[in-house]
Amino acid sequence: NAAWCHPVLYQRLLKARQDHPGRRLVTIDPRRTATAEGADLHLGIRPGTDALLFAGLLDYLRRDDRLDYGFLERHLAGYGETLAAARTTAPSLPAVAAACGVAEGDLARFYRWFARTDKTVTAWSQGINQSATGSDKVNAILNVHLATGRIGKPGMGPLSLTGQPNAMGGREVGGLAQLLPGYRAVSNAQHRAEVERHWGFAPGSIAPEPGLAVWQQIEAMERGHLDFWWVAATNPLVSMPSLDRVRAAVTEHDIELVVL
Repeated sequence: NAAWCHPVLYQRLLKARQDHPGRRLVTIDPRRTATAEGADLHLGIRPGTDALLFAGLLDYLRRDDRLDYGFLERHLAGYGETLAAARTTAPSLPAVAAACGVAEGDLARFYRWFARTDKTVTAWSQGINQSATGSDKVNAILNVHLATGRIGKPGMGPLSLTGQPNAMGGREVGGLAQLLPGYRAVSNAQHRAEVERHWGFAPGSIAPEPGLAVWQQIEAMERGHLDFWWVAATNPLVSMPSLDRVRAAVTEHDIELVVL
């Protein structure tokens, strides 16, 4: 739901479409979110059918003669097996539509738009990445871009959105429980010493054990070991997985929550 979890990027998407009326925005989400309300097409697929949806798209692209075989030959191996697997997994558009729980006309429209729009960007977030089969789903998305050569060029390509704002920056500067700046590990004595010298800290100032990661903090709330939660630049009561459990941990255990 980029409208809520990535509002700056989402507004840029809407402005780009406004400035270029030929552009289209498709939202793929079982829920009818604010992002879906702003889309030209909303595919409310059944949860867990993302990989099937994109396997069907890959086979559609093959049948519609939209594959870039020159790119495939130059840069990829095993694409023949991949195309065969997509054909077996998604044998027809009606079969994919039935399995995904969407109207055939809507699915055909999405496939047709993707096939005939060279500059295509596919953006996804934690609904894909945190799935139990997330690797398969990401591979299915990457395959349609690789098969059409729509990668590594301006205005097109796969785009993984972080689950929380500036998660990449947090990793770079050491803003995670187990990391110090520059991907140095809290548990590594040499790394701790390097950061202590750079920051002018006394030796041994940095704790040798990692702090609690986000989900460990939720579990600590449930055990009664954490009663104050200070959050910056995101809203975990909207963007975390297993939201019912997160909200219950905060509300049922009298957690003082400060969100900046």
